[in-house]
Amino acid sequence: MTSHHPKTSRSLPIALLRARERVMGPIRDMLSGVGLTEQQWRVLRVLDEDGPMEPTRIAELACLLLPSLTRILQKLADKGLITRRPDDDDKRKQIIQISEAGEALIEAHLPASLAVLEQTKAQIGAERYEALLDLLNAVEAADAKRAPD
Repeated sequence: MTSHHPKTSRSLPIALLRARERVMGPIRDMLSGVGLTEQQWRVLRVLDEDGPMEPTRIAELACLLLPSLTRILQKLADKGLITRRPDDDDKRKQIIQISEAGEALIEAHLPASLAVLEQTKAQIGAERYEALLDLLNAVEAADAKRAPD
């Protein structure tokens, strides 16, 4: 059967999924040992890196849909890894902050996460690793320019 589609070995969506699984598999294994999902980890990382913020911004930075984030935030609050407070300017909004326990969890497990990325960098070379990140960021930036307001 002939097809006008590119072979799956040259399909960008499939290549991205394969690469994601290659990188995330070991990180998922590490996180399962501490009872976190990769989405919960991303939320904690965003809060640790960027500080307290509204859920809408967290969803954007952690690449999550807002309805999913609502459930994730509840689980993280139940585990004592985040805190919530009303926004000083608009009491209808919440500000989410990583707790000391959340910071400690990040601190304890970030080296293992970084080791996975360093292994990938070593396998493909530092220059190609940085070029890959630049290309992926360029794809995102091009999409942002194209998206309607």
